[in-house]
Amino acid sequence: MIYLDLFLGFLRVGLFSFGGAYGAIPLIREVVLSYGWIDDSILADMIAVSESTPGPIMLNLATYVGASQAGIPGALIASVTVVLPSFIVTLLIMVLLKNAVKNKAVQALLDGLKPCITGIILATGLYLIFENCFGGRGAVSPDLVSIIMTAAFALIYFGSRKIKALRRGISPILLIAISAVAGIVVFGIK
Repeated sequence: MIYLDLFLGFLRVGLFSFGGAYGAIPLIREVVLSYGWIDDSILADMIAVSESTPGPIMLNLATYVGASQAGIPGALIASVTVVLPSFIVTLLIMVLLKNAVKNKAVQALLDGLKPCITGIILATGLYLIFENCFGGRGAVSPDLVSIIMTAAFALIYFGSRKIKALRRGISPILLIAISAVAGIVVFGIK
């Protein structure tokens, strides 16, 4: 039964996720919580780990949840199922709708989706900040270390945009690597 649940749950994620992995996080959260596979604090940690490891976040999360619930077969089912809808849609678009992107109606549809996706990504980011700084790991009070680290990394990211020598600012990949190491040093050593 768990295999069918993984298939149906991650099929829903794959079918209704728009805007990439960050846009999919609220849907993934809804699915994993509704099935009781993992709780909010573990999900927040897994999002951080998935962001820090190579590969798409949505696929990394699906693989982790599938493996935690049903071992390697569960990981395979969840991973394949979460990417299957976008794979099929991409193939169909490439084969059947090459010129559709030039259509004004399609362009209007895509332009209408952009603000919605931006809002979903912003809401997800704010949720993760709030969960990490004020509600994660069973906290009853704000986690001062998490607040300081979040503020420091935000300052580094946005401050580096002002430095002309860096042109585009610090690379998000470098910042993720630095924050992963800082997280291991600060939270991993107890």
